[in-house]
Amino acid sequence: MSEFKVAVVHADQREDRAVTTGTKAWELFRDDDTVIAARVGGELKDLAYDLADGDEVEAVTIDSKDGHDILRHSAAHVMAQAVQDLFPEAKLGIGPPITDGFYYDFDVETPFVPGDLEKIETRMRKIIKEGQRFSRRVTTDADALAELHDEPYKLELIGLKGGGADAAEGASVEVGAGELTIYDNIRRDGEVAWSDLCRGPHLPTTKRIPAFKLMRSAAAYWRGDEKNKQLQRIYGTAWESKEALEEHLHRLEEAERRDHRKLGRDLDLFSFPDEIGSGLPVFHPKGGVIKREMEDYVRQRHIEEGFEYVGTPHIAKEPLFYTSGHLPYYGEGMFPALDVDGMDYRLKAMNCPMHNLIYRSRQRSYRELPLRLFEFGSVYRHEKSGVVHGLTRVRGFAQDDSHSYVTPEQAPDEIKHLLDFCLSLFRDFGLDDFYLELSTRDETKPDKFIGSDEDWAMATSVLEKVATESGLELVPDPGGAAYYGPKISVQARDAIGRTWQMSTIQYDFNQPSPERFGLEYIASDGSRQQPVMIHSAKFGSIERFIGVLVEHYAGAFPPWLAPVQVVGIPIAEQHNDYLFDVAAQLKRAGIRVEVDDSDDRMQKKIRNAQLQKVPFMMIAGNDDIEAGAVSFRYRDGRQDNGVSIADAIARVVAAVESREQV
Repeated sequence: MSEFKVAVVHADQREDRAVTTGTKAWELFRDDDTVIAARVGGELKDLAYDLADGDEVEAVTIDSKDGHDILRHSAAHVMAQAVQDLFPEAKLGIGPPITDGFYYDFDVETPFVPGDLEKIETRMRKIIKEGQRFSRRVTTDADALAELHDEPYKLELIGLKGGGADAAEGASVEVGAGELTIYDNIRRDGEVAWSDLCRGPHLPTTKRIPAFKLMRSAAAYWRGDEKNKQLQRIYGTAWESKEALEEHLHRLEEAERRDHRKLGRDLDLFSFPDEIGSGLPVFHPKGGVIKREMEDYVRQRHIEEGFEYVGTPHIAKEPLFYTSGHLPYYGEGMFPALDVDGMDYRLKAMNCPMHNLIYRSRQRSYRELPLRLFEFGSVYRHEKSGVVHGLTRVRGFAQDDSHSYVTPEQAPDEIKHLLDFCLSLFRDFGLDDFYLELSTRDETKPDKFIGSDEDWAMATSVLEKVATESGLELVPDPGGAAYYGPKISVQARDAIGRTWQMSTIQYDFNQPSPERFGLEYIASDGSRQQPVMIHSAKFGSIERFIGVLVEHYAGAFPPWLAPVQVVGIPIAEQHNDYLFDVAAQLKRAGIRVEVDDSDDRMQKKIRNAQLQKVPFMMIAGNDDIEAGAVSFRYRDGRQDNGVSIADAIARVVAAVESREQV
């Protein structure tokens, strides 16, 4: 047996090892049972991979991001095997890992019910206990077509290999541009228990799945296309330990308690009437208070930061969106054309084309730059029905949209200015845990992006430098750029650790170009130059940000945002007039106040105010009236008795002005 060298890489450390022909990747990590796969030359491999001379090998642990994906993809295979054991007629769709879990699509005659999921879980436990080995097998297109002749959806995926696999939701786990592979689940006696078309990698054996749970089933269109057949999708989750699974389930319970759709109903903030249409919310008076407070504050902050407020219409002639590039590159996200006097108009999906026309409305000088335009622009996106979700994914929304027009030399400072502005706004709203993503173009799909390699490289470099200098964690997002330029996005973590994409800052050298809008400014030397355009949406959309805040605060908003800031609670009917007078004083101080003069008993009134998440209560009885005071109660149950009216009002005003949570 010949001997050769490989390198074991860990963080910044590198260790050369001498191995012999036939050595498997697992042998490098035999003493660490948390290692479930290897990264060799940057590619994920099974631990059964045969090492080659010069390989650089990195361990993939089960609790890492890649480790979670491999664990969950393996669990999806076990689930699919269990389904076909119990429902032999089931045809296989696609089963990829997803955030915090996995799913698999099945074509079955009868939709799954909760009892079916229990049976599938029981069968999965038996498969896991058997310790079946995941074994990779290379095959040809012809052999795969013959072997999988009874699996019509797999045959379709094979037809997509090397070309349109991206057109199939989740298909990248099954087929790609390279060779076709099938994974066999092999019992200890060597018998093949089950097989599936798959690129891998997988766990060494099914016994390496420490903890899993099936969550629910739902209908899903094949390949995510509403024109295709509706399949049954089973969702599950898998984790590196039972403790990690329990923590995840607890987070889900907490997330359910904070669900903005439920709280929106309970707190009477907003609704989604069927008569209006999916993804088109309406804000009720209390929700309107939150929306107005946010918009007023953000509008004022933009003005303080040097932005000029503008306004644009909701629709425009169709050619405008060809000029901007939206119809050629983003047409599927726009609503169909409207016939207006024989001419096609479109609902706008973005505000930037109209801001460009404002810029172009007269000659600009370098002295005017940076020129910052801002509006709450109403935009409309033709989202698929399957992805519409409460306020966080809607079809019509108000975007706090700005566009900065700068010289190329001003671009880095303007991006830093925008990033600092975004972060300060989030902190004002109680979010202070961030990281950044840098979205770049997909180099394998140049037809989906416009602009030269040099322009993309320069723009990416500017964004990366500013992001790095911010000191925040920077995560790469290859392929996530808009068609016209790269972007930084701010990812914020909420009170229970979930991540939400917030601001985007996009560097655009395309829309100002002569081929698009032909934007110019007169430089100091009298020449005509092309500005750089920087897009920025601070919250993404007002609707989405409200949804995030509802969940972040579980509906208990800080006083400055609370729809009702104070509730007056009379102990008996004869105390009503006294509290109405206190309420009048609060209103004069700019406080939103209600008096509960219902026939409910005092304790029920307190309970109602707590359920409505009202920050403060002022309770009054005979003793309070005599002393010109109130009992001042917080929503968490703390209470100070005998507080003078002036002091009580001052407490509320101070809490509102501080914008802090109580």
